[in-house]
Amino acid sequence: LEPMQMWSWVGRLAGFLAVVAGSIGASAAPSWMLGPFERHPEENPVLGPDSSSLFHCPVLDKEVRWEAKDVFNPAAVTANGTVYLVYRAEDEVGRLAGTSRIGLAHSDDGVRFERWSSEPVLFPQLDKFKAIEWEGGIEDPRVVQADDGRFVMTYTAYDGTARLCVATSRDLRHWEKHGPAFAEAYAGKFTNTWTKSGSIVCRVASDGRLVAVQIEGVYWMYWGENFIHAATSVDLVHWVPLTASSSVGQYRGRPEHRGESDTETPVPIFGPRRGMFDSELVEPGPPAIVVPGEGILFIYNSKNKWCSSYHDGICRNGESDSRLAPGTYSAGQVLLSLDDPTKVLERTDDPFMKPEFTFEMTGQVANVVFVEGLVYHRGSWFLYYGTADSKIGVARSPSSVLTDVSERFGIVASSTGIDKGEGGDEL
Repeated sequence: LEPMQMWSWVGRLAGFLAVVAGSIGASAAPSWMLGPFERHPEENPVLGPDSSSLFHCPVLDKEVRWEAKDVFNPAAVTANGTVYLVYRAEDEVGRLAGTSRIGLAHSDDGVRFERWSSEPVLFPQLDKFKAIEWEGGIEDPRVVQADDGRFVMTYTAYDGTARLCVATSRDLRHWEKHGPAFAEAYAGKFTNTWTKSGSIVCRVASDGRLVAVQIEGVYWMYWGENFIHAATSVDLVHWVPLTASSSVGQYRGRPEHRGESDTETPVPIFGPRRGMFDSELVEPGPPAIVVPGEGILFIYNSKNKWCSSYHDGICRNGESDSRLAPGTYSAGQVLLSLDDPTKVLERTDDPFMKPEFTFEMTGQVANVVFVEGLVYHRGSWFLYYGTADSKIGVARSPSSVLTDVSERFGIVASSTGIDKGEGGDEL
């Protein structure tokens, strides 16, 4: 067998064993974790590519099949009893593995989705942001709601360099771009630095919405790739990275994109661990959530180390988790302090979610589950994720294990709709 064929076969066997082991050991999970989450093959994937969707691209000035290649890495929100996916889609045109644009889908039950339109809701245009968005596009959205009803999206603009950007909307369909999140921080020193993946800290409202929350007078966001960093904001649009000039605070993003900020370098909150499932990199997942009396619960993505010095990628000296294929993306959880959101209190030693099914192990990138969307809907948590950078899957917590959900998060179990907040518009 070729290396990737071998790992696909091994992955199938490991997936079967993982399901068995997970059902046996689910009660052993730390009490602070969110879940457990279950994936049902008959429900997944919940959304995939659609070659029939046509869109007139203003940059190319021609019709493109904007979601023909891949559909993945979605944000998720609830509104008026409906789950909305704000998802990334790729065409087959762009030189950077296809140009990415953002689409919108909706579902009553959180499983069966319909597209809102055959056109994207956010995309590169002939505007002042074209230079940083073309031709990689707009990637990996994460969406939260503000107290005033606005939806706030963090996304990655990609022109070969990843830049963390912000957009806002009243209805999820019409978005205003605000540009790079760190554009005004430190006199613009982070403008051309590799930055991506913003997870804004939220509270869980009584109806289950995830609403951005201030801690000690400011909003917090976890961001980064390779290491997790933090930033603060007073308005959810303009963000300032937490920095330090000491060696412990050195920026450890992509080596070729360290930028010019020598004195103002982002502080790493936590990073990869040798020999573990997150040995290569860590990256934010869905919005982090405040658990009253416990801390900030943060789901993150991770990559198992791939040792490039060997043709099969398998590390020989204990650098990676030998139970996972080299380069596998899986998910972990962290609990951080409410008194100091940069302080890690607890962290999982094993992934709570990893590739197990064929659609998670084969695709544009093999062996990937990449979580980005989290909602509370009809008495369960729904976790949405990209599968092999190709489709969208869902995992959900069984209602039977959530007897403490009202006490822990203050959710009213009978809530089926949403309080749009002051100034919120109808969807």
